[in-house]
Amino acid sequence: MRIWAVAGSARLRILGWQLLLVALALAGSVLASREVLLARVDERVDQGLARQVAELRRFANTPIDPSTARPFPDVRALLRAHLERSIPDRNQTMLALVDGAPVFRGPETPPYRRLDTDPAAIHAFVSSVASGQPSYGDVRTPAGEVRYVAAPVRVPGRPEQGIFVSAVFVDRERAEVDEVARVLGVVGFGALAVAGVAGWLVAGRVLAPVRMVRRAAQSITETDLSRRIPIGRRARSRGGRGAARDEISELARTFNGMLDRLEEAFATQRAFVDDAGHELRTPITIIRGHLELLGDDPDERAETTALVLDELDRMSRMVDDLLTLAKAERPDFLRREPVEVAAFTADLFVKARALAPRDWRLDGVGQGRVLADRQRLTQAMAQLAQNATQHTRAGDPITIGSAVTGRAARFWVTDSGPGVAPADRARIFERFARGALPRPAGTASARRSLPRHSRIGSPGSGDDPGRAEPAGTAGNAGAGLGLAIVRAIAAAHGGTVQVTGEPGEGATFTLELALLDHGARDSRPREPAGGATRPDDAEPDAGPGVPRAGPADRDDGRRP
Repeated sequence: MRIWAVAGSARLRILGWQLLLVALALAGSVLASREVLLARVDERVDQGLARQVAELRRFANTPIDPSTARPFPDVRALLRAHLERSIPDRNQTMLALVDGAPVFRGPETPPYRRLDTDPAAIHAFVSSVASGQPSYGDVRTPAGEVRYVAAPVRVPGRPEQGIFVSAVFVDRERAEVDEVARVLGVVGFGALAVAGVAGWLVAGRVLAPVRMVRRAAQSITETDLSRRIPIGRRARSRGGRGAARDEISELARTFNGMLDRLEEAFATQRAFVDDAGHELRTPITIIRGHLELLGDDPDERAETTALVLDELDRMSRMVDDLLTLAKAERPDFLRREPVEVAAFTADLFVKARALAPRDWRLDGVGQGRVLADRQRLTQAMAQLAQNATQHTRAGDPITIGSAVTGRAARFWVTDSGPGVAPADRARIFERFARGALPRPAGTASARRSLPRHSRIGSPGSGDDPGRAEPAGTAGNAGAGLGLAIVRAIAAAHGGTVQVTGEPGEGATFTLELALLDHGARDSRPREPAGGATRPDDAEPDAGPGVPRAGPADRDDGRRP
Protein backbone atom coordinates (compact mmCIF):
# COMPACT_ATOMS: atom_id res chain seq x y z
CA MET A 1 0.00 0.00 0.00
CA ARG A 2 2.85 2.35 0.85
CA ILE A 3 4.50 1.67 -2.53
CA TRP A 4 1.27 2.47 -4.40
CA ALA A 5 0.85 5.64 -2.36
CA VAL A 6 4.36 6.78 -3.28
CA ALA A 7 3.83 5.80 -6.92
CA GLY A 8 0.70 7.91 -7.09
CA SER A 9 2.11 10.90 -5.23
CA ALA A 10 2.42 14.30 -6.86
CA ARG A 11 6.06 14.35 -5.80
CA LEU A 12 6.86 11.28 -7.91
CA ARG A 13 4.72 12.38 -10.83
CA ILE A 14 6.34 15.80 -10.98
CA LEU A 15 9.82 14.34 -10.70
CA GLY A 16 9.00 11.59 -13.21
CA TRP A 17 7.73 14.02 -15.81
CA GLN A 18 10.74 16.29 -15.28
CA LEU A 19 13.17 13.40 -15.63
CA LEU A 20 11.33 12.15 -18.70
CA LEU A 21 11.50 15.55 -20.36
CA VAL A 22 15.16 15.95 -19.46
CA ALA A 23 15.90 12.41 -20.70
CA LEU A 24 14.16 13.13 -24.00
CA ALA A 25 16.05 16.40 -24.32
CA LEU A 26 19.32 14.62 -23.47
CA ALA A 27 18.67 11.83 -25.97
CA GLY A 28 17.75 14.37 -28.60
CA SER A 29 20.91 16.36 -27.94
CA VAL A 30 23.08 13.21 -28.15
CA LEU A 31 21.46 12.18 -31.42
CA ALA A 32 21.75 15.70 -32.78
CA SER A 33 25.42 15.83 -31.75
CA ARG A 34 26.04 12.52 -33.49
CA GLU A 35 24.41 13.74 -36.68
CA VAL A 36 26.45 16.94 -36.58
CA LEU A 37 29.70 15.02 -36.10
CA LEU A 38 28.82 12.58 -38.90
CA ALA A 39 27.99 15.50 -41.16
CA ARG A 40 31.37 17.04 -40.39
CA VAL A 41 33.10 13.74 -41.19
CA ASP A 42 31.28 13.55 -44.52
CA GLU A 43 32.04 17.21 -45.16
CA ARG A 44 35.75 16.68 -44.54
CA VAL A 45 35.78 13.58 -46.76
CA ASP A 46 33.84 15.38 -49.51
CA GLN A 47 36.32 18.25 -49.41
CA GLY A 48 39.20 15.81 -50.00
CA LEU A 49 37.30 14.08 -52.81
CA ALA A 50 36.48 17.44 -54.39
CA ARG A 51 40.17 18.36 -54.44
CA GLN A 52 40.98 15.14 -56.28
CA VAL A 53 38.26 15.81 -58.86
CA ALA A 54 39.69 19.30 -59.36
CA GLU A 55 43.18 17.83 -59.87
CA LEU A 56 41.75 15.37 -62.42
CA ARG A 57 40.13 18.19 -64.37
CA ARG A 58 43.32 20.22 -64.41
CA PHE A 59 45.25 17.15 -65.57
CA ALA A 60 42.66 16.31 -68.26
CA ASN A 61 42.63 19.90 -69.55
CA THR A 62 46.33 19.48 -70.41
CA PRO A 63 46.09 16.71 -73.06
CA ILE A 64 49.85 16.06 -73.00
CA ASP A 65 51.22 12.92 -71.44
CA PRO A 66 54.06 14.04 -69.09
CA SER A 67 55.99 10.84 -69.74
CA THR A 68 55.95 11.12 -73.57
CA ALA A 69 55.26 14.81 -74.11
CA ARG A 70 52.60 13.76 -76.62
CA PRO A 71 48.81 13.97 -76.48
CA PHE A 72 47.02 11.11 -74.76
CA PRO A 73 45.94 8.59 -77.35
CA ASP A 74 42.80 7.58 -75.43
CA VAL A 75 41.04 7.92 -72.10
CA ARG A 76 42.66 4.74 -70.80
CA ALA A 77 46.11 6.33 -71.03
CA LEU A 78 44.88 9.53 -69.34
CA LEU A 79 43.40 7.64 -66.40
CA ARG A 80 46.48 5.46 -65.98
CA ALA A 81 48.78 8.48 -65.96
CA HIS A 82 46.60 10.24 -63.38
CA LEU A 83 46.46 7.19 -61.09
CA GLU A 84 50.22 6.74 -61.27
CA ARG A 85 50.86 10.27 -60.04
CA SER A 86 48.17 10.19 -57.30
CA ILE A 87 48.97 9.16 -53.74
CA PRO A 88 45.88 7.95 -51.84
CA ASP A 89 45.41 8.34 -48.09
CA ARG A 90 45.66 5.42 -45.69
CA ASN A 91 41.91 4.69 -45.80
CA GLN A 92 41.42 5.65 -49.45
CA THR A 93 41.44 3.78 -52.74
CA MET A 94 41.18 4.86 -56.39
CA LEU A 95 39.77 3.14 -59.44
CA ALA A 96 39.53 3.79 -63.18
CA LEU A 97 36.75 2.44 -65.39
CA VAL A 98 36.43 2.55 -69.16
CA ASP A 99 33.02 1.88 -70.69
CA GLY A 100 31.83 0.51 -67.35
CA ALA A 101 34.68 -1.97 -66.82
CA PRO A 102 37.48 -1.52 -64.26
CA VAL A 103 40.87 -1.16 -65.91
CA PHE A 104 43.17 0.28 -63.25
CA ARG A 105 43.25 0.65 -59.50
CA GLY A 106 45.28 3.02 -57.41
CA PRO A 107 48.67 2.13 -55.97
CA GLU A 108 49.04 0.58 -52.52
CA THR A 109 45.48 -0.73 -52.40
CA PRO A 110 45.15 -3.62 -49.89
CA PRO A 111 43.40 -6.71 -51.29
CA TYR A 112 40.54 -6.46 -48.81
CA ARG A 113 39.83 -2.92 -50.01
CA ARG A 114 39.75 -3.64 -53.70
CA LEU A 115 36.62 -2.27 -55.33
CA ASP A 116 37.26 -3.53 -58.86
CA THR A 117 36.06 -6.97 -57.82
CA ASP A 118 32.79 -5.74 -56.23
CA PRO A 119 29.99 -5.77 -58.87
CA ALA A 120 27.62 -3.79 -56.64
CA ALA A 121 30.15 -1.02 -56.17
CA ILE A 122 30.97 -0.94 -59.92
CA HIS A 123 27.26 -0.65 -60.74
CA ALA A 124 26.86 2.20 -58.25
CA PHE A 125 29.82 4.08 -59.76
CA VAL A 126 28.59 3.73 -63.33
CA SER A 127 24.99 4.66 -62.45
CA SER A 128 26.00 7.77 -60.54
CA VAL A 129 27.61 9.48 -63.60
CA ALA A 130 24.70 8.95 -65.96
CA SER A 131 24.07 12.71 -65.89
CA GLY A 132 27.63 13.45 -67.11
CA GLN A 133 28.56 15.31 -63.89
CA PRO A 134 30.67 14.23 -60.89
CA SER A 135 28.55 12.52 -58.27
CA TYR A 136 29.03 11.84 -54.55
CA GLY A 137 27.54 8.88 -52.75
CA ASP A 138 27.82 6.05 -50.23
CA VAL A 139 27.99 2.36 -50.91
CA ARG A 140 28.25 -0.65 -48.63
CA THR A 141 31.10 -3.04 -49.57
CA PRO A 142 32.51 -6.19 -47.94
CA ALA A 143 35.34 -4.00 -46.65
CA GLY A 144 32.96 -1.51 -45.05
CA GLU A 145 31.08 1.71 -45.73
CA VAL A 146 32.56 3.76 -48.58
CA ARG A 147 32.13 7.43 -49.35
CA TYR A 148 33.05 8.04 -52.99
CA VAL A 149 33.11 10.49 -55.85
CA ALA A 150 32.74 9.34 -59.46
CA ALA A 151 33.80 11.77 -62.21
CA PRO A 152 33.28 11.11 -65.96
CA VAL A 153 36.37 11.61 -68.20
CA ARG A 154 36.65 11.83 -72.02
CA VAL A 155 39.46 12.47 -74.47
CA PRO A 156 38.46 14.70 -77.38
CA GLY A 157 37.96 12.72 -80.56
CA ARG A 158 37.68 9.37 -78.80
CA PRO A 159 34.39 7.49 -78.16
CA GLU A 160 35.40 5.79 -74.89
CA GLN A 161 33.72 6.85 -71.63
CA GLY A 162 36.11 6.90 -68.70
CA ILE A 163 35.20 7.14 -65.01
CA PHE A 164 37.54 8.18 -62.23
CA VAL A 165 36.53 6.91 -58.80
CA SER A 166 38.03 8.03 -55.50
CA ALA A 167 36.62 6.23 -52.46
CA VAL A 168 37.23 6.68 -48.74
CA PHE A 169 36.42 3.99 -46.17
CA VAL A 170 34.62 5.98 -43.47
CA ASP A 171 33.85 3.18 -41.02
CA ARG A 172 36.65 4.21 -38.72
CA GLU A 173 35.71 7.89 -38.56
CA ARG A 174 32.04 7.06 -38.10
CA ALA A 175 32.87 4.52 -35.40
CA GLU A 176 34.73 7.23 -33.54
CA VAL A 177 31.66 9.46 -33.77
CA ASP A 178 29.46 6.66 -32.42
CA GLU A 179 31.86 6.17 -29.53
CA VAL A 180 31.69 9.87 -28.67
CA ALA A 181 27.88 9.68 -28.77
CA ARG A 182 27.89 6.66 -26.45
CA VAL A 183 30.15 8.44 -23.98
CA LEU A 184 27.89 11.50 -24.03
CA GLY A 185 24.85 9.30 -23.47
CA VAL A 186 26.39 7.41 -20.55
CA VAL A 187 27.65 10.56 -18.88
CA GLY A 188 24.39 12.41 -19.50
CA PHE A 189 22.13 9.67 -18.18
CA GLY A 190 24.42 9.13 -15.21
CA ALA A 191 24.08 12.82 -14.39
CA LEU A 192 20.32 12.44 -14.90
CA ALA A 193 20.21 9.68 -12.30
CA VAL A 194 22.10 11.84 -9.80
CA ALA A 195 19.79 14.75 -10.61
CA GLY A 196 16.80 12.45 -10.07
CA VAL A 197 17.92 11.59 -6.54
CA ALA A 198 18.63 15.23 -5.76
CA GLY A 199 15.33 16.24 -7.36
CA TRP A 200 13.46 13.73 -5.20
CA LEU A 201 14.88 15.33 -2.07
CA VAL A 202 14.29 18.88 -3.31
CA ALA A 203 10.74 18.05 -4.45
CA GLY A 204 10.01 16.63 -1.01
CA ARG A 205 11.18 19.85 0.60
CA VAL A 206 9.27 22.05 -1.84
CA LEU A 207 6.06 20.01 -1.52
CA ALA A 208 6.25 19.82 2.27
CA PRO A 209 3.65 22.62 2.65
CA VAL A 210 1.30 20.67 0.37
CA ARG A 211 1.58 17.62 2.62
CA MET A 212 0.98 19.87 5.61
CA VAL A 213 -2.14 21.22 3.89
CA ARG A 214 -3.34 17.65 3.34
CA ARG A 215 -2.66 16.63 6.93
CA ALA A 216 -4.32 19.78 8.22
CA ALA A 217 -7.37 19.13 6.02
CA GLN A 218 -7.57 15.57 7.33
CA SER A 219 -7.33 16.73 10.93
CA ILE A 220 -9.98 19.43 10.62
CA THR A 221 -13.32 18.65 12.19
CA GLU A 222 -16.41 20.71 12.79
CA THR A 223 -15.40 21.24 16.39
CA ASP A 224 -11.75 22.12 15.71
CA LEU A 225 -10.99 24.58 12.93
CA SER A 226 -8.01 26.14 14.68
CA ARG A 227 -5.29 24.32 12.71
CA ARG A 228 -3.22 26.49 10.38
CA ILE A 229 -0.41 25.86 7.91
CA PRO A 230 2.93 27.38 8.98
CA ILE A 231 4.38 29.46 6.15
CA GLY A 232 8.16 29.37 5.72
CA ARG A 233 10.32 32.46 5.47
CA ARG A 234 13.18 33.13 3.10
CA ALA A 235 16.58 33.52 4.63
CA ARG A 236 17.08 36.78 2.78
CA SER A 237 14.78 38.88 0.65
CA ARG A 238 16.38 41.99 -0.83
CA GLY A 239 18.72 42.34 2.07
CA GLY A 240 16.23 41.43 4.77
CA ARG A 241 13.98 38.70 5.97
CA GLY A 242 10.62 38.37 4.27
CA ALA A 243 7.82 35.92 3.76
CA ALA A 244 8.15 33.54 0.84
CA ARG A 245 6.05 34.43 -2.21
CA ASP A 246 6.21 31.21 -4.23
CA GLU A 247 3.15 29.27 -5.36
CA ILE A 248 3.31 26.79 -2.47
CA SER A 249 3.43 29.57 0.11
CA GLU A 250 0.53 31.30 -1.63
CA LEU A 251 -1.38 28.01 -1.50
CA ALA A 252 -0.74 27.81 2.24
CA ARG A 253 -1.90 31.40 2.70
CA THR A 254 -5.02 30.74 0.65
CA PHE A 255 -5.75 27.59 2.65
CA ASN A 256 -5.26 29.44 5.94
CA GLY A 257 -7.58 32.18 4.72
CA MET A 258 -10.17 29.55 3.82
CA LEU A 259 -9.85 28.06 7.30
CA ASP A 260 -10.33 31.51 8.82
CA ARG A 261 -13.52 31.98 6.83
CA LEU A 262 -14.73 28.48 7.66
CA GLU A 263 -14.06 28.96 11.35
CA GLU A 264 -15.91 32.26 11.32
CA ALA A 265 -18.78 30.76 9.32
CA PHE A 266 -19.08 27.78 11.67
CA ALA A 267 -19.00 30.06 14.70
CA THR A 268 -21.67 32.27 13.15
CA GLN A 269 -23.74 29.23 12.24
CA ARG A 270 -23.51 27.77 15.73
CA ALA A 271 -24.48 31.09 17.30
CA PHE A 272 -27.33 31.46 14.82
CA VAL A 273 -28.65 27.97 15.50
CA ASP A 274 -28.36 28.47 19.25
CA ASP A 275 -30.19 31.81 19.11
CA ALA A 276 -32.85 30.47 16.74
CA GLY A 277 -33.43 27.49 19.00
CA HIS A 278 -33.71 29.75 22.02
CA GLU A 279 -36.15 32.09 20.28
CA LEU A 280 -38.34 29.24 19.04
CA ARG A 281 -38.25 27.50 22.41
CA THR A 282 -39.84 30.48 24.20
CA PRO A 283 -43.20 30.51 22.33
CA ILE A 284 -43.30 26.72 22.38
CA THR A 285 -42.88 26.77 26.16
CA ILE A 286 -45.61 29.39 26.51
CA ILE A 287 -48.00 27.42 24.31
CA ARG A 288 -47.27 24.18 26.14
CA GLY A 289 -47.72 25.75 29.57
CA HIS A 290 -51.07 27.34 28.73
CA LEU A 291 -52.36 24.19 27.05
CA GLU A 292 -51.42 22.09 30.08
CA LEU A 293 -53.32 24.49 32.37
CA LEU A 294 -56.28 24.83 30.03
CA GLY A 295 -59.56 24.43 31.95
CA ASP A 296 -63.20 24.12 31.00
CA ASP A 297 -64.08 27.78 31.42
CA PRO A 298 -65.11 29.20 27.99
CA ASP A 299 -63.56 32.61 28.69
CA GLU A 300 -60.30 30.99 29.74
CA ARG A 301 -60.32 28.82 26.62
CA ALA A 302 -60.92 31.84 24.40
CA GLU A 303 -58.09 33.76 26.07
CA THR A 304 -55.73 30.79 25.81
CA THR A 305 -56.68 30.25 22.16
CA ALA A 306 -55.93 33.89 21.35
CA LEU A 307 -52.58 33.69 23.14
CA VAL A 308 -51.62 30.44 21.40
CA LEU A 309 -52.54 31.86 17.99
CA ASP A 310 -50.49 34.97 18.74
CA GLU A 311 -47.46 32.89 19.68
CA LEU A 312 -47.90 30.73 16.58
CA ASP A 313 -48.05 33.88 14.47
CA ARG A 314 -44.82 35.06 16.06
CA MET A 315 -43.16 31.71 15.33
CA SER A 316 -44.41 31.86 11.74
CA ARG A 317 -43.00 35.36 11.29
CA MET A 318 -39.68 34.24 12.74
CA VAL A 319 -39.49 31.29 10.33
CA ASP A 320 -40.34 33.62 7.43
CA ASP A 321 -37.57 35.96 8.54
CA LEU A 322 -35.06 33.12 8.68
CA LEU A 323 -36.09 32.01 5.19
CA THR A 324 -35.67 35.57 3.92
CA LEU A 325 -32.16 35.76 5.37
CA ALA A 326 -31.29 32.42 3.80
CA LYS A 327 -32.66 33.48 0.40
CA ALA A 328 -30.71 36.75 0.57
CA GLU A 329 -27.53 34.83 -0.22
CA ARG A 330 -28.99 33.29 -3.38
CA PRO A 331 -28.33 34.88 -6.80
CA ASP A 332 -32.06 34.96 -7.63
CA PHE A 333 -32.99 36.83 -4.44
CA LEU A 334 -33.49 40.09 -6.34
CA ARG A 335 -35.48 40.91 -9.45
CA ARG A 336 -33.85 44.15 -10.49
CA GLU A 337 -35.50 46.84 -12.54
CA PRO A 338 -35.02 50.59 -12.96
CA VAL A 339 -36.73 52.36 -10.05
CA GLU A 340 -37.42 56.09 -10.03
CA VAL A 341 -36.24 57.51 -6.72
CA ALA A 342 -38.92 60.21 -6.58
CA ALA A 343 -41.86 57.89 -7.34
CA PHE A 344 -40.57 55.25 -4.94
CA THR A 345 -40.18 57.78 -2.13
CA ALA A 346 -43.71 59.10 -2.63
CA ASP A 347 -45.18 55.57 -2.64
CA LEU A 348 -43.20 54.65 0.46
CA PHE A 349 -44.46 57.72 2.29
CA VAL A 350 -48.08 56.84 1.52
CA LYS A 351 -47.59 53.25 2.72
CA ALA A 352 -45.73 54.29 5.87
CA ARG A 353 -48.56 56.58 6.99
CA ALA A 354 -50.72 53.46 7.47
CA LEU A 355 -48.37 51.96 10.05
CA ALA A 356 -49.23 54.02 13.13
CA PRO A 357 -50.66 57.41 14.15
CA ARG A 358 -47.50 59.51 13.95
CA ASP A 359 -46.63 62.92 12.58
CA TRP A 360 -45.36 61.61 9.23
CA ARG A 361 -43.24 64.07 7.25
CA LEU A 362 -41.65 63.95 3.81
CA ASP A 363 -38.22 65.54 4.09
CA GLY A 364 -37.05 65.44 0.49
CA VAL A 365 -37.39 63.63 -2.83
CA GLY A 366 -34.35 62.78 -4.93
CA GLN A 367 -34.40 62.81 -8.73
CA GLY A 368 -32.74 59.81 -10.39
CA ARG A 369 -32.98 56.08 -10.93
CA VAL A 370 -31.57 53.01 -9.20
CA LEU A 371 -31.40 49.41 -10.41
CA ALA A 372 -33.19 47.57 -7.62
CA ASP A 373 -35.85 45.07 -6.67
CA ARG A 374 -38.77 47.38 -5.92
CA GLN A 375 -40.51 44.95 -3.56
CA ARG A 376 -37.37 44.14 -1.57
CA LEU A 377 -36.45 47.82 -1.35
CA THR A 378 -39.98 48.59 -0.12
CA GLN A 379 -39.64 45.74 2.38
CA ALA A 380 -36.42 47.20 3.79
CA MET A 381 -37.65 50.79 4.03
CA ALA A 382 -41.01 49.70 5.50
CA GLN A 383 -39.13 47.83 8.20
CA LEU A 384 -37.17 50.96 9.06
CA ALA A 385 -40.42 52.95 9.19
CA GLN A 386 -42.07 50.30 11.38
CA ASN A 387 -39.03 50.33 13.63
CA ALA A 388 -39.44 54.09 14.05
CA THR A 389 -43.09 53.71 15.09
CA GLN A 390 -42.17 51.31 17.87
CA HIS A 391 -39.80 53.83 19.46
CA THR A 392 -42.05 56.87 19.28
CA ARG A 393 -45.41 57.86 20.78
CA ALA A 394 -48.58 58.83 19.00
CA GLY A 395 -48.11 62.22 17.35
CA ASP A 396 -44.30 62.10 17.43
CA PRO A 397 -42.64 63.17 14.15
CA ILE A 398 -41.16 60.55 11.80
CA THR A 399 -39.45 61.77 8.64
CA ILE A 400 -39.02 59.86 5.38
CA GLY A 401 -36.91 61.21 2.55
CA SER A 402 -34.49 60.54 -0.27
CA ALA A 403 -31.64 62.37 -1.94
CA VAL A 404 -29.36 61.89 -4.90
CA THR A 405 -25.78 63.06 -4.55
CA GLY A 406 -22.90 62.14 -6.81
CA ARG A 407 -23.33 58.54 -7.88
CA ALA A 408 -25.52 57.34 -5.03
CA ALA A 409 -29.13 57.52 -3.95
CA ARG A 410 -29.93 57.66 -0.24
CA PHE A 411 -33.21 56.76 1.47
CA TRP A 412 -33.69 57.54 5.14
CA VAL A 413 -36.11 57.30 8.03
CA THR A 414 -35.65 59.67 10.98
CA ASP A 415 -37.54 59.41 14.27
CA SER A 416 -37.64 61.45 17.46
CA GLY A 417 -37.19 58.51 19.81
CA PRO A 418 -34.46 57.90 22.39
CA GLY A 419 -31.87 57.04 19.72
CA VAL A 420 -29.34 54.23 19.50
CA ALA A 421 -26.52 53.74 21.97
CA PRO A 422 -23.13 54.14 20.20
CA ALA A 423 -21.98 50.74 21.44
CA ASP A 424 -24.98 49.08 19.77
CA ARG A 425 -24.91 50.77 16.36
CA ALA A 426 -22.95 47.98 14.71
CA ARG A 427 -24.61 45.12 16.58
CA ILE A 428 -28.19 46.09 15.86
CA PHE A 429 -27.79 44.79 12.29
CA GLU A 430 -26.71 41.34 13.47
CA ARG A 431 -29.07 38.39 13.82
CA PHE A 432 -30.54 37.92 17.30
CA ALA A 433 -28.46 40.77 18.71
CA ARG A 434 -28.85 41.51 22.43
CA GLY A 435 -27.45 44.23 24.64
CA ALA A 436 -28.26 46.99 27.13
CA LEU A 437 -30.33 50.02 26.20
CA PRO A 438 -31.54 53.16 27.99
CA ARG A 439 -35.16 53.84 28.91
CA PRO A 440 -36.77 57.24 28.98
CA ALA A 441 -37.66 58.90 32.23
CA GLY A 442 -40.79 57.59 33.89
CA THR A 443 -40.36 53.96 32.91
CA ALA A 444 -40.07 51.25 35.52
CA SER A 445 -36.56 50.09 34.71
CA ALA A 446 -33.45 51.83 33.51
CA ARG A 447 -32.01 48.81 31.69
CA ARG A 448 -33.32 45.64 30.13
CA SER A 449 -32.09 42.96 27.80
CA LEU A 450 -31.63 44.09 24.23
CA PRO A 451 -35.02 43.69 22.46
CA ARG A 452 -35.44 41.92 19.18
CA HIS A 453 -36.40 43.33 15.82
CA SER A 454 -39.47 42.45 13.77
CA ARG A 455 -39.87 40.91 10.37
CA ILE A 456 -39.93 43.41 7.53
CA GLY A 457 -43.47 44.25 6.62
CA SER A 458 -44.81 42.72 9.85
CA PRO A 459 -45.46 45.65 12.17
CA GLY A 460 -45.42 45.12 15.86
CA SER A 461 -43.27 42.01 15.83
CA GLY A 462 -40.30 43.61 17.55
CA ASP A 463 -37.92 46.52 17.83
CA ASP A 464 -34.19 47.01 17.42
CA PRO A 465 -31.57 46.70 20.15
CA GLY A 466 -30.16 49.80 21.66
CA ARG A 467 -33.46 51.68 21.28
CA ALA A 468 -35.72 52.73 24.18
CA GLU A 469 -39.37 51.79 24.31
CA PRO A 470 -41.94 54.54 24.38
CA ALA A 471 -43.38 55.37 27.75
CA GLY A 472 -46.37 53.33 28.66
CA THR A 473 -45.43 50.19 26.70
CA ALA A 474 -44.68 46.89 28.22
CA GLY A 475 -41.58 46.17 26.17
CA ASN A 476 -42.38 43.92 23.23
CA ALA A 477 -39.63 41.58 22.18
CA GLY A 478 -39.34 40.46 18.55
CA ALA A 479 -37.08 37.94 16.89
CA GLY A 480 -34.22 40.38 16.37
CA LEU A 481 -34.12 39.72 12.62
CA GLY A 482 -35.61 42.87 11.10
CA LEU A 483 -32.49 45.00 10.80
CA ALA A 484 -30.50 41.93 9.80
CA ILE A 485 -32.85 41.53 6.83
CA VAL A 486 -32.52 45.24 6.01
CA ARG A 487 -28.76 44.84 5.91
CA ALA A 488 -29.08 41.67 3.80
CA ILE A 489 -31.31 43.46 1.26
CA ALA A 490 -28.91 46.41 1.11
CA ALA A 491 -25.92 44.10 0.65
CA ALA A 492 -27.73 42.16 -2.09
CA HIS A 493 -28.14 45.47 -3.95
CA GLY A 494 -24.47 46.31 -3.41
CA GLY A 495 -25.43 49.07 -0.99
CA THR A 496 -25.11 49.87 2.69
CA VAL A 497 -27.31 50.73 5.66
CA GLN A 498 -26.23 52.70 8.71
CA VAL A 499 -27.65 54.50 11.72
CA THR A 500 -26.69 57.95 12.98
CA GLY A 501 -27.88 60.27 15.72
CA GLU A 502 -27.13 61.07 19.32
CA PRO A 503 -28.76 59.19 22.24
CA GLY A 504 -31.90 61.00 23.35
CA GLU A 505 -32.19 62.93 20.08
CA GLY A 506 -33.66 60.29 17.80
CA ALA A 507 -32.07 58.12 15.15
CA THR A 508 -31.69 58.22 11.37
CA PHE A 509 -31.45 54.98 9.42
CA THR A 510 -30.01 55.54 5.91
CA LEU A 511 -29.99 53.02 3.07
CA GLU A 512 -27.63 53.93 0.21
CA LEU A 513 -27.63 52.43 -3.31
CA ALA A 514 -25.67 53.15 -6.47
CA LEU A 515 -27.41 55.16 -9.19
CA LEU A 516 -28.38 53.56 -12.48
CA ASP A 517 -27.16 56.72 -14.25
CA HIS A 518 -25.09 59.65 -13.06
CA GLY A 519 -27.14 62.52 -14.46
CA ALA A 520 -29.31 62.94 -11.38
CA ARG A 521 -29.74 66.22 -9.53
CA ASP A 522 -29.51 66.90 -5.84
CA SER A 523 -32.82 66.64 -4.04
CA ARG A 524 -34.80 69.47 -2.48
CA PRO A 525 -37.46 69.14 0.24
CA ARG A 526 -40.88 68.70 -1.25
CA GLU A 527 -44.16 68.56 0.66
CA PRO A 528 -46.70 66.02 -0.60
CA ALA A 529 -50.12 67.11 -1.67
CA GLY A 530 -52.65 67.10 1.14
CA GLY A 531 -50.22 67.76 3.97
CA ALA A 532 -47.54 65.72 5.72
CA THR A 533 -49.42 64.61 8.80
CA ARG A 534 -51.92 61.76 8.84
CA PRO A 535 -54.86 62.07 11.21
CA ASP A 536 -54.72 59.57 14.02
CA ASP A 537 -57.98 57.94 13.05
CA ALA A 538 -57.11 57.54 9.34
CA GLU A 539 -55.92 54.15 8.18
CA PRO A 540 -55.35 54.26 4.38
CA ASP A 541 -54.24 51.21 2.50
CA ALA A 542 -50.47 50.87 2.85
CA GLY A 543 -50.06 49.02 -0.42
CA PRO A 544 -48.14 45.80 -1.04
CA GLY A 545 -45.36 44.99 1.37
CA VAL A 546 -46.77 47.07 4.26
CA PRO A 547 -49.90 45.70 5.99
CA ARG A 548 -52.44 47.83 7.72
CA ALA A 549 -51.87 48.60 11.36
CA GLY A 550 -54.16 46.73 13.70
CA PRO A 551 -54.57 45.97 17.36
CA ALA A 552 -51.88 43.32 17.26
CA ASP A 553 -49.44 45.88 15.84
CA ARG A 554 -49.81 48.47 18.57
CA ASP A 555 -47.48 48.88 21.52
CA ASP A 556 -50.16 47.70 23.91
CA GLY A 557 -47.98 45.33 25.90
CA ARG A 558 -50.15 42.32 25.22
CA ARG A 559 -47.42 40.34 23.50
CA PRO A 560 -45.29 38.40 25.98
